[in-house]
Amino acid sequence: MSAESNDSQSLSQSNASADDLKAIEKLGTARQTLKTEIAKVIVGQQEVVDDLLTAIFSRGHCLMIGVPGLAKTLMVSTIADAIDLDFNRIQFTPDLMPSDITGTEIIEEDKSTGGREFKFVRGPVFANILLADEINRTPPKTQASLLQAMQELEVTVGGQTYQLPRPFFVLATQNPIEQEGTYPLPEAQLDRFMFDIRISYPTPEDELEIAKTTTTDVEVKINTVLNGEEILNLQQIVRRLPISDHVGRYAVDLARATRPEDEIAPGFTKEYVTWGAGTRAVQYLVLGAKARAAISGQYNVTCDHVREVAPMVLRHRIMTNFHAEAEGISPDRIVDMLLEAVDEPKAEAYV
Repeated sequence: MSAESNDSQSLSQSNASADDLKAIEKLGTARQTLKTEIAKVIVGQQEVVDDLLTAIFSRGHCLMIGVPGLAKTLMVSTIADAIDLDFNRIQFTPDLMPSDITGTEIIEEDKSTGGREFKFVRGPVFANILLADEINRTPPKTQASLLQAMQELEVTVGGQTYQLPRPFFVLATQNPIEQEGTYPLPEAQLDRFMFDIRISYPTPEDELEIAKTTTTDVEVKINTVLNGEEILNLQQIVRRLPISDHVGRYAVDLARATRPEDEIAPGFTKEYVTWGAGTRAVQYLVLGAKARAAISGQYNVTCDHVREVAPMVLRHRIMTNFHAEAEGISPDRIVDMLLEAVDEPKAEAYV
């Protein structure tokens, strides 16, 4: 780290409250403890765990894409156990109705008076962590029933609005190899997901360890590391983290460079991209960078933290054209090229 970065960090920390600094330090320690607890059940996938924790402390939702059998559901339920949160799973199917997610009103009779009234029965969306398994297997009407919950943290049924529990986090999964009978998520709904996380196959060593540990009859106990109140407090602290203008500008420049009509867009963007990332991407780049710093126990947010979250924030917000498809240029490749092409602004220009 340069002397300038050290000076910037010292200045940021001098402006921070002692309580916030202690909380960030606690979060850095809790992250290691969480990963240790999760590793009792999940072999490998350490980067994915970090990505999920980053989203949780940013108050963001995630889309996870990976083939079946990579422990996506088990990973989420294990995280929920380790941070003492309510967890519900919905298997999305073509016949799933919006009321199967949000809940429904039923007529209930009062036995003492004989009168009848409507009673709202809460659906599985009323949980801290909701796993929407294979979300692209259900029609758009049902997919859209999650939009209000994800954006407003509430649902409306029968003209009555009900608040969802806090914290609230949606994790949706998609199977990339089975497209028959699926309904691709509209771009507007994709944009509600902070991260698009890709789950890859484990290494041979990890796969051997999985085979050994999952074929025994040993019950593993997961210890609670954080509770819901602590997570809410840490989410607020993450948002209070200061960010230098040059770091914010770097996030803005990365998003602008994905838009073919923008003056700073490089040539490959104009050639391969039809539609780029919107302003929400800038917000998520900044929030993700703040959370990435916080879970590392750092108070100073840098451009490196922005780069770490950029692929997850941008890949599902870049729409490539036919030319890109013909040449095998994926959104991930576009993001890699952007990270090489977009220069990091100099801090001294913003002093």
